[in-house]
Amino acid sequence: MIEARGLTKRYGEKIAVDNLSFTVKPGIVTGFLGPNGAGKSTTMRMILGLDAPTAGAVTVNGRPYAQHTAPLCEVGALLEARAIHTGRTAYNHLWALAATTGIGRKRVNEVIDLVGLREVAKKRAGGFSLGMGQRLGLASALLGDPKILVLDEPANGLDPEGILWIRNLLKDLAAEGKSVFVSSHLMSEMALTAEHVIVVGRGKLIADVPIADFTQAASATTVRVRSPQAGGLRDLLVGPDISVASDSTGVLEVSGLTCDQIGEIAAAHSLTLFELAPQQASLEEAFMELTRDAVQYRASTAGELTNPARSPR
Repeated sequence: MIEARGLTKRYGEKIAVDNLSFTVKPGIVTGFLGPNGAGKSTTMRMILGLDAPTAGAVTVNGRPYAQHTAPLCEVGALLEARAIHTGRTAYNHLWALAATTGIGRKRVNEVIDLVGLREVAKKRAGGFSLGMGQRLGLASALLGDPKILVLDEPANGLDPEGILWIRNLLKDLAAEGKSVFVSSHLMSEMALTAEHVIVVGRGKLIADVPIADFTQAASATTVRVRSPQAGGLRDLLVGPDISVASDSTGVLEVSGLTCDQIGEIAAAHSLTLFELAPQQASLEEAFMELTRDAVQYRASTAGELTNPARSPR
């Protein structure tokens, strides 16, 4: 378990992390989300004792990371996959790490097979692609069979097969009772992997909720209805505080009524419904909505670049 309480980090006058408190529980994958500059990497570095907090504290399994006698067996971390000696082979890199904690060669071979690097285990890591480097970084994180995993963008550089592999791996590790803490900008992947999300913006906590609650909170109260009698149904539904948008395909977007209410109206008038479903925001839509005011770096749109009337003078 990871517990952060009032975690704060200042660099001069800049506050990178601002009074951040959260708990990463065992048995689930927890996504760590936020725009660039939100303080995610700084937070992860403080968890691992690489940066000292200005205020507050963070513990892993009840104590600061530096106080563990065998940290590789407590926390497996992947912050920068390319932080390796480029002249070493993948095998020798892992064996050097294992030797610091008394981990045997059998485990080195196990993690090499687990991440799919057997064919290149005797090749120098400096020649690895980004995806192969990620796999080697994951092997390093898994070497001590740790109770906690702290991973920053672990799917970066992986091909579709690799992304599916790591998704299933993280779920399996959580199912074993491990605490899995994953930072990622791939919202679609986090939606398929994480059960809980911690969202930060400008160093502050924005949300700490199950992923279903997070997307539900950002969803508009809109119901999608598809019917061969959409025109007649529309006339029955429109009323005070109720809006109905329709298109030529027989689909209605209804705001102001629940699915049950719409179904009862359709049944009372013997109208056929092919679809009746509440509209829910995707994780990406929920993230964009919730962090709208926390984005530090915002690009101009194509229209702003090409429209002289909107250009600064």
